[in-house]
Amino acid sequence: MNIKSQKDFFSGLMFMVVGVGFAWGASGYTIGTGARMGPGYFPLALGVLLTVLGGVITFKALVVETFDGDKIGAFAWKPLVFIILANLVFGAMIGGLPRIHLPPMGLIAGIYALTFIACLAGDRFNLKEAIVLATILAVMSYFAFIKLLNLQFPVWPAFLTA
Repeated sequence: MNIKSQKDFFSGLMFMVVGVGFAWGASGYTIGTGARMGPGYFPLALGVLLTVLGGVITFKALVVETFDGDKIGAFAWKPLVFIILANLVFGAMIGGLPRIHLPPMGLIAGIYALTFIACLAGDRFNLKEAIVLATILAVMSYFAFIKLLNLQFPVWPAFLTA
């Protein structure tokens, strides 16, 4: 068997692994029916669709000829580290870390931290662009999650609201 596109082949395998993981994780919840969906219905459907999509992409990578075989290039460590770090910092800032005595910093500060750290993942960092992006994300997130969905989690740092 000859892999004609390495990028598509490994992308398809990744989609299938994630899809099977979602479907397997959903099996611990009540699935329900189409009319009365349970909490496991959407993750199961998403997992199945992702697995099918991965299968199609993997099959295409084995059948369709590409110009240079779409070789996999060097691994991009910098974006990987900064994007994962941005998400971890965002989670820590919203909920705080009692073990190290970090109080909850809230949604707004978390979004600013997430945006600034994620902007460091690129080839260039523009402070003005990062501030504008963080402000737009913070305002939209506030209205979407706090005003429209009425979710209950800290918006501002705990020391400001106490």
